[in-house]
Amino acid sequence: MFQTNLAMKAPCMASQVCEDEQRQKKQNIRSLTMSGHVGFESLPDQLVNRSIQQGFCFNILCVGETGIGKSTLIDTLFNTNFEDHDSSHFYPHVRLKAQTYELQESNVRLKLTIVNTVGFGDQINKEESYQPIVDYIDAQFEAYLQEELKIKRSLCTFHDSRVHVCLYFISPTGHSLKTLDLLTMKNLDSKVNIIPVIAKADAISKSELQKFKIKLMSELVSNGVQIYQFPTDDETIAKINSAMNAHLPFAVVGSMDEVKVGNKMVKARQYPWGVVQVENENHCDFIKLREMLICTNMEDLREQTHTRHYELYRRCKLEELGFKDVGPENKPVSVQETYEAKRHEICGERQRREEEMKQMFVQRVKEKEAILKEAERELQAKFEHLRRVHQEERMKLEEKRRLLEEEITAFSKKKATSEIYQSQSFVGTGSKKDKDRKKDQGCRFEVLCFDVRSHETSGGQTDAEGS
Repeated sequence: MFQTNLAMKAPCMASQVCEDEQRQKKQNIRSLTMSGHVGFESLPDQLVNRSIQQGFCFNILCVGETGIGKSTLIDTLFNTNFEDHDSSHFYPHVRLKAQTYELQESNVRLKLTIVNTVGFGDQINKEESYQPIVDYIDAQFEAYLQEELKIKRSLCTFHDSRVHVCLYFISPTGHSLKTLDLLTMKNLDSKVNIIPVIAKADAISKSELQKFKIKLMSELVSNGVQIYQFPTDDETIAKINSAMNAHLPFAVVGSMDEVKVGNKMVKARQYPWGVVQVENENHCDFIKLREMLICTNMEDLREQTHTRHYELYRRCKLEELGFKDVGPENKPVSVQETYEAKRHEICGERQRREEEMKQMFVQRVKEKEAILKEAERELQAKFEHLRRVHQEERMKLEEKRRLLEEEITAFSKKKATSEIYQSQSFVGTGSKKDKDRKKDQGCRFEVLCFDVRSHETSGGQTDAEGS
């Protein structure tokens, strides 16, 4: 099998050498030997001096339930008191609080940003407790991307607030991960380097702790959660990083209290049954976490954040905007060409929408005109009906007026005839009964005349209204 592997690897190595030679010939690069000292071997020293002069930044995101010991562990990690106030358990929503500090060790300056999740896991409905964390990480990526896309950039002086590492604090239940923990880590693993830690590890025994670690790692693997693995490509740190990857997740204890153990003061937690030393590897993994996080892999965490997580966000964001590296025929496309193509696409979309709006406007105008015409026809029909009714009423009034006039004329003639007859036949005679009868006839005649005049007046007003 060994000979077979060698036989298979030999052609591959030969083809790789040939490809390297061809690539070198294409690039027209020649390797030369120098006959004396030049001085560019000091380039690493120059880089170190510039980095020390500019300083470094490191951003830590602490995710965990309230009261699990996030602030205490951070204080213990950097051996200082960040004066973080206690948080309440009654916040309606999860919010993130970021605080930046300037630290200096020897001649190295570090701008440290601690982002704490306030109220995480305290709500009754924990369905979207992770969403504010995802939004915060994306907002920091977006701020850096906008600074990169500026015409006049100032990345050297720009405060890089991108999260470099997420310390995810797990409760020492000894059973399994909570659903909230799995959902949160699953939504964060593609955006930030996750290092799971078991907080308050002195709450369970060593045997239970070891079983708990194995169960946690199996659950993370079975649910497809990608946590940060310490790099093993560097020969100087490959061995220690490989050993530390086997210890994940770290079981830690934090405390700033000093207890006298033997002849020296150490950071520890005092209990009635004994003392738990923070920096004792037999008691917890605090030393391992500090060594891996700060002393050995801090620069790798910063590099992974930029080259992996930020580049993924940047690529997705630019692809959403329509920018691509290659065209339809797999040919390189410049930013100008992509911009022009996107511009023509947007202009075409705008014209199409304008045409749709115009057609919609014309259609609505036609519908409105049809509605107005129908209303006009209804009003015209109603007007004709009212006019016919008015004409019929006017004709009836005219007929009634004519009949009244005929009655008045006949009554006048009758009255005149009766007066003549009375004056000829009963001159100077007549009883009181006859006089009362004549008076009553005169009153009725006056009432009839008044009715005729009132009908004439009402008829005149009707005619005026009709006209």
